[in-house]
Amino acid sequence: MKKAMPGVVALLALGALYLLVWPVPIAPLAWDAPNAPGYTGPHAVNTKLANLQMIDLKGEVGPEHIQFGPDGKLYTTVASGNILRMNADGSDQQVFVNTGGRVLGFDFDAKGNLIAADAMRGLLSIAPDARITLLSENVNGDPIRYADAVVVAKSGKMYLSDASARFAPKDWGGTFEASVLDILEQAATGRILEFDPATRTTRVVAKGISFANGVALSQDEKSLFVNETGKYRVWKIAVTANNLDLGTLAHEPSAQASVLLDNLPGYPDNLMRGLNGKIWLGLAKPRNPTIDKLAQKPWLRSLTLRLPRALWPIPKAYGHVIAFTEDGKVVADLQDPSGAYPETTAVTETNDRLYVQSLHAHGLGWLAAPQ
Repeated sequence: MKKAMPGVVALLALGALYLLVWPVPIAPLAWDAPNAPGYTGPHAVNTKLANLQMIDLKGEVGPEHIQFGPDGKLYTTVASGNILRMNADGSDQQVFVNTGGRVLGFDFDAKGNLIAADAMRGLLSIAPDARITLLSENVNGDPIRYADAVVVAKSGKMYLSDASARFAPKDWGGTFEASVLDILEQAATGRILEFDPATRTTRVVAKGISFANGVALSQDEKSLFVNETGKYRVWKIAVTANNLDLGTLAHEPSAQASVLLDNLPGYPDNLMRGLNGKIWLGLAKPRNPTIDKLAQKPWLRSLTLRLPRALWPIPKAYGHVIAFTEDGKVVADLQDPSGAYPETTAVTETNDRLYVQSLHAHGLGWLAAPQ
């Protein structure tokens, strides 16, 4: 035993040295995490999202965004880089195109082109014949590192979230891995961009966002609704804003930007316009008490990345989507505490169905629309 002790001590010392000084890719910043509200009030626990009916995606995974095209077909993006096209019931399923990247969000322009936010490539236009055109991959020479969501205005202008200016999915193992790094760091480098196809120029609408995610336009198209995933909130931002730093505005009134929904019970992901003025939002994961407790402990967040991935404080699976009005009133809340359909990102609403978007599901979930 005595002979073994020096070796044990040396191993313990090496382990401690590793935990203390091994390089990690993040430089965490302290921030003020609000006390989690829990599942109360409009978010009281329910099972309205349980027992979804499923459309088989034939081996594809992660219907991150779902939308009906001008041709009446249902389109969805999946993890393989494919964009699938099918009938509303999932029949006649086919691969419309593979971008060679990972499309997260998309919309259609007035000419029927699919405008895609590709996390690996930037902003793309995909013609009805599947021809791909790169619209924008940088802002004044600064790369778009993590294109996430996009919406097209009637003017033709396109509003795009660039989730992180620090962690590009193509460099850090994929979209999920890059998002974890960005949210752990809390450097708030996400931004909202505007691409004008008339001038082919890209500008920054707003910056200073902790993982800029879902984007939706107001009905009058004067404002953008934007999910700030890393800080559990939704912003309302004037489309006329220019290089507006939201990091300085969270607790100050502004004519150009304000927090519409704050201190949500989970991580807000996509935003989708629904029927009758609703906007659907998906909470991909619930809040994690450990993560909130580490908000003021950046060094411990660094240490987290030196642990095996199985020990990272990744929140549990919990299905949750909500709908709200433009004045911030929650009008629908659907949950599945079992998390059987994982990482719910939003809802695509039709007159008879609610299609549920997901980061990692192995099928396309749907339920009958409430009558």
